[in-house]
Amino acid sequence: MKSTFAVAAVLNAAALFAAAIPANAQGGATEKCYGIAKAGKNDCQTKHSSCAATSKKDGQADAWLTVPAGTCAKIVGGKLTASQS
Repeated sequence: MKSTFAVAAVLNAAALFAAAIPANAQGGATEKCYGIAKAGKNDCQTKHSSCAATSKKDGQADAWLTVPAGTCAKIVGGKLTASQS
């Protein structure tokens, strides 16, 4: 019985660790999805923001998030290219 709980604890820890690894580090195909990041939650530098987590407003047209490939087109407001605003 104790070994069952130990195995379950190890599996739960492994699942939590895997969930914390960014999708691109897990080896899956990803894409940049522009216009969906909340203010201060973008993944990298933009024309109007100096680095990650510095976008000025929700849905900033040149701010992007990394998402699994094929996902961006399914997100309202998501675009595969940056807009000029």
